[in-house]
Amino acid sequence: MPSQLSRRVLSTVAVAAVAALSLSACAGSDPEAAGDGEIVWAIEGANLSAGKMDPQTSQLDVTAMVQRAVLDSLVFQEADGSFSPWLASSWEVEDGGASYLFTLRDDVTFHDDMPFNAAAVKANFDRIADPETASAQAASMLGGELYAGTDVVDDHTVRVRFTQPYAPFLQAASTALLGFYSPAVLSSSPDQLAAGGPGVTVGTGPFELTEYTPDQDIVYTRNDDYTWGPDGTGKPSFQTLRVDILPEASVRVGALSSGQADVVTNLPPNLVSQVPADATVESLEYPGLPYSLFLNEKYGVFADEKVRQAFTRAIDVDTAVQEIFFGQYPRAWSILGSTTPGYDASLENSWPVDPAAANALLDEAGWTGRDADGIRTKDGQRLTARWIAWTPVPDDRAALANAVQSDLKAVGFDLQREVLEPGAYNEQYGPKTFDVTDWGFSGVDADLLRSHLETDGFQNASQVSDPAVDALLEEGASTTDQAARNAVYAQVQQWNAEHAAIVPLYSPSLISAVRPDVTGLTFDLYGRPLFATASVG
Repeated sequence: MPSQLSRRVLSTVAVAAVAALSLSACAGSDPEAAGDGEIVWAIEGANLSAGKMDPQTSQLDVTAMVQRAVLDSLVFQEADGSFSPWLASSWEVEDGGASYLFTLRDDVTFHDDMPFNAAAVKANFDRIADPETASAQAASMLGGELYAGTDVVDDHTVRVRFTQPYAPFLQAASTALLGFYSPAVLSSSPDQLAAGGPGVTVGTGPFELTEYTPDQDIVYTRNDDYTWGPDGTGKPSFQTLRVDILPEASVRVGALSSGQADVVTNLPPNLVSQVPADATVESLEYPGLPYSLFLNEKYGVFADEKVRQAFTRAIDVDTAVQEIFFGQYPRAWSILGSTTPGYDASLENSWPVDPAAANALLDEAGWTGRDADGIRTKDGQRLTARWIAWTPVPDDRAALANAVQSDLKAVGFDLQREVLEPGAYNEQYGPKTFDVTDWGFSGVDADLLRSHLETDGFQNASQVSDPAVDALLEEGASTTDQAARNAVYAQVQQWNAEHAAIVPLYSPSLISAVRPDVTGLTFDLYGRPLFATASVG
């Protein structure tokens, strides 16, 4: 019998309950019993070699996932959603959330023996905020234009200031994106951090990056001095974490089956049945923005809201998602996934497939003619849109794209899709010379919508520019009461459901499989494995 998929579905209230999901009652490592074992972790990782090894500048989930081994954070988010000490031993929220005062541990050192102190916090945060760094996601999580600076109060006290209350900061400060590099590296090799490697990717974490062969593997070696893990965890109980970069999911499953890998991640649902029966399969639905289609309303046919609305009603999302993802991924109804605080459950079932409604909307928009191929026309123009996608595209998403194209063609809408290498994709994404693009975006705080819908948001692929939406997003970021924040983000979700700037399709899960000789492995809120507490053998 194949192993059964252990699916953990979280309520909106309890989204943080997976911060310490454990595969074993062995919850930590014994520093005195640390051995020489190795864990081999097979990942997708296809784009890491394209200058994506730095979480402070990369937007890829895989970057934060692998570099968590090296980069520690000020605080740790617990299972109940609260925050506990990590590199900061305590903190105070000042001025209603406009300032955060951290008292830092005084016993932490970087892998190059440089001390971790207030100056290191300032150097990293100021680097993220510096426009020359070209940080996007990390800079947004640091508050973007709201970030007012970091002050060194003394060696082990630091104050982070914002121009107004900024509620998401503690959650952001718990992630690898706001993790810490050695100031020596920031001074000597800032231009090498994106490429990464030994002597460059230098942090305070439980592992040190000691070898890196792009597109092949990353080797992390235990930091024997590590005593400052969250919740009192010390150095890992095994010596080496070897990350094998295997873009093909079937190859990763094969590596697990043959014993060449101990842990594999990013498994597609159709391969779960091929996981060895003695392995444990863990599936965690990503919080954040579901996998979605972004309709560019400043370019081409999607300038008309009726066309955007017709687009959403023409697609049979339920059938496509159910069949293509084997029932493992839920169909999405909103621009926040159901495991994200602030998710508006009232939107469920609010826009089912309705080809008749789609046809009526397109008629109202003036697309009443038909050409020889059955595609609608208006004033001699075909109803055509161009969808650009970033390679590599998994087979299941390619199948989903085919289903979307077929459904749209049935109502006379021609959707052409181009799969592009990163360079070619960015040539079109930068000036926004496309009609549709696609991605999902993980995040525990609904503030992630700011980067996607704010007028100047760095991920505003739909080119939304609405002062009312900007005001809501600013209110959500500055409001500290969670119930009030949820009400604000409900309005944003309802606005999108009507405006149809973003079309959510499904909420993916990070599916991992673990061999039985690995115990004590835990997972963060995104389903990413955390190896500091794991044991092998």
